[in-house]
Amino acid sequence: MMRMPSEMLVNLVNFIVGLVELFLGLRIVLKLFGARTVAPFVDWVYDTTEPLLSPFAGMFPSPTIEGGFIVEFSALFALMVYAFVGYLLVDVLDAMTYRNELRGRERERETGRGRGRGNRRDR
Repeated sequence: MMRMPSEMLVNLVNFIVGLVELFLGLRIVLKLFGARTVAPFVDWVYDTTEPLLSPFAGMFPSPTIEGGFIVEFSALFALMVYAFVGYLLVDVLDAMTYRNELRGRERERETGRGRGRGNRRDR
């Protein structure tokens, strides 16, 4: 069965937002546990997520807990914002799809191809 373009867009948005949330969540956990940038993976995660956090840089303080553990509130806030934006995008796409379906049904009724409505000549 072929998927509708809007369904593919919704899946794409969900996939991208899921990746963003995964990387930001990983960054939050690594910072919280005091992961060192000496490890290439940790350095890669921090470098990868830096552009995602740039709009939120300096928005909140990032307190350091004893032992080098960092609570990065900007990353937590970014995680919530990206999730909300993804939700809004999916909601808009769903609304557009629903609207297009209604238009299609209306056209079917106007042309007499709708269900439950026969041609006048058949009566």
